[in-house]
Amino acid sequence: MPAKAKPKPAAPLETLSFEDAFAELEDIVSRLEAGSLTLDDSVALHERGQALSARCQQLLDAADLKVQQLTPRPGGGYQLQPFAPDEG
Repeated sequence: MPAKAKPKPAAPLETLSFEDAFAELEDIVSRLEAGSLTLDDSVALHERGQALSARCQQLLDAADLKVQQLTPRPGGGYQLQPFAPDEG
């Protein structure tokens, strides 16, 4: 009887790009929806999925900040606003 292959270790979250984290999250969702996992495996995947979801949100928030602009306030100082290209 062949030995069960060990799953490849998960990459550290902080090293994952948005695309890689999202792809892994999609894979986890598919595996959980299949319903063929043990309870322990399901819980472990759920926890990894939560962490991947948080990583994706963190990367989206960082991207959102990159597309904001500083604009002067009427009374002085500056404020962040969504970037709006000049039209025209």
